[in-house]
Amino acid sequence: MDPELEAFIPFLPDLDLNDPVTARKDFAERAAATPAPDTSNMEVEDRIVPADPDVAVRIYRPYQAAQGAIVWMHGGGGVFGNLDTEHPWAARTADLSGAVVISVNYRLAPEHRYPAALDDAYAVLIWTAEHAAELGIDPERIAVGGHSAGAGIAAAVALRARDQQGPPIRFQLLNEPGLDDREQTWSRQHFTDTPWMNRDKIATTWRHYLGSRPATPYAAPARATDLSGLPPAYIATAEFCPNRDEDIAYALRLLQAGVSVDLHQWPGTFHGSQAILSAAVSQRQITDLAAALRRALA
Repeated sequence: MDPELEAFIPFLPDLDLNDPVTARKDFAERAAATPAPDTSNMEVEDRIVPADPDVAVRIYRPYQAAQGAIVWMHGGGGVFGNLDTEHPWAARTADLSGAVVISVNYRLAPEHRYPAALDDAYAVLIWTAEHAAELGIDPERIAVGGHSAGAGIAAAVALRARDQQGPPIRFQLLNEPGLDDREQTWSRQHFTDTPWMNRDKIATTWRHYLGSRPATPYAAPARATDLSGLPPAYIATAEFCPNRDEDIAYALRLLQAGVSVDLHQWPGTFHGSQAILSAAVSQRQITDLAAALRRALA
């Protein structure tokens, strides 16, 4: 493991995902204690997207914005996380990429199981395309993306938009996505004590997300049999992440389906280790994510 990251492992929180309410509270308190991002070079606005039910979003518009936007889903296993906990990441992404970032406050499991989060994200995609002129963006330059479970939701949005002739998606930015509810890969089976997220915690989040419903490709995109016609993708994986192998397999299947893929496997990292901003590898990861988005929307 990267030594700069390893030094922080004793200080990482151990969230009990069997108790989602407490996990959300603990995560929110930790996020609130982090330094606020510099948003002096952008406009930040909270909006409500009309849907059934309505969806809260936070929009980040850099003053020197490009003509593109990304509909962004936070991480948290589909169980925790919100607009406030994602605020530093969304602001940083807008700042480094120049893109308008539309951060989505999708509904959380287990109170709201699949397809609630996907429905929320898809509603925001449609709203973004319909309000492109108001947002100052090109409707042909809309990306979807996110971290972890949020990245999995973004991949599902891309599948749904393709299948339902929804708004055109320019790009999908998938950071350590959760794509497969099955525990069939080597990394899912063997990473039982990895930092922050391990096999059992990820299995718990899938149980919360799915409940007793069988997974469909829109719930777990790795189950999709046809990946052709999807937007180009940037997929980043962490070496010590249970999602690692399913992400790499998805990237290869996208390539075999004729979809352009930028795949980055970051050595010495673990799931969510980018939050350790002082580590050089985290700085490279964050810079690379933003640069990929900037290129895709250029």
